[in-house]
Amino acid sequence: MSLSKNHELHQRRFSRNLGVALTLAAFIVIIFGLTVVKVSGTDFGMATQEIQN
Repeated sequence: MSLSKNHELHQRRFSRNLGVALTLAAFIVIIFGLTVVKVSGTDFGMATQEIQN
């Protein structure tokens, strides 16, 4: 029956899987952010020079 309590092993496995999932999600967000910055191609050095002139 599925009404029984989870074994302690299942709880440890779930928390380990959750940690791996969160780490993977953070890695994906970092890669996506770097891609957006690279594709946007904004040169902040030129932008500050234009403001000063």
